[in-house]
Amino acid sequence: LRVSVTADQLDDALKQAQDAGESHLEFLHRLLADQAGLRRTRRIERLIKDAKFREALPLSTFDWDFNPTIPRLKIEALAQADFIHRKQNIVFVGQSGLGKSRLIQSIGLAACLLEQRVRYITSGELLEDLTAALADHTIHDRVRFYAKFALLIIDEFGFDRTERAVCKEAASLWYKIIDARSQRVSTALVTNIDFESWADYLGDAPLAMAMLDRVVHGATIVKLKGKSYRVPRSGDEPNNI
Repeated sequence: LRVSVTADQLDDALKQAQDAGESHLEFLHRLLADQAGLRRTRRIERLIKDAKFREALPLSTFDWDFNPTIPRLKIEALAQADFIHRKQNIVFVGQSGLGKSRLIQSIGLAACLLEQRVRYITSGELLEDLTAALADHTIHDRVRFYAKFALLIIDEFGFDRTERAVCKEAASLWYKIIDARSQRVSTALVTNIDFESWADYLGDAPLAMAMLDRVVHGATIVKLKGKSYRVPRSGDEPNNI
């Protein structure tokens, strides 16, 4: 069983079990429980590290009161990760400053705590990686890499039109990732552009429609509105904004 206990620790455990009149099953459970908990803790720590979050903060620390229009119950339900088991997607839509990135990473962190494999990446970073893979003919390997996560979070989609202008294959590369994951695993997309603007942003209407269909089919759509968390609040110092 590869249980990390010394001979002395085992002797102590056997004596305690004998003195307490424990059954063999009770003794084995007590011997293994601490080890199992330690292994789970280490696995979760590794999952969080591998997720590459920019800020891994729990939902409990989010300031819900500042912007009561944010659908708290819906977001807390998503943090239960049932959508991952159902292989469904999430789309967060809203203007900058509403906490979309913060919230989606908190959902990703909650998924890690439930021992799900998660990866966080911005749209620009993803496109840069795929463009490099296209150049050195490893694109199929990279698509398979991004297809393996139970939850892939793609943040900042549509935030910078330059990324599409720099790479003429941008729309096709994004589509490859979405198509490889569609109905197999869950993808979370965070964007500040409405669905009707995707064709203009991607520069390819048929491809945009195909990508949009795969993203939103059966997905939970969260449209955020309200005040920006980046607007100076009373008592805030400028360098804290």
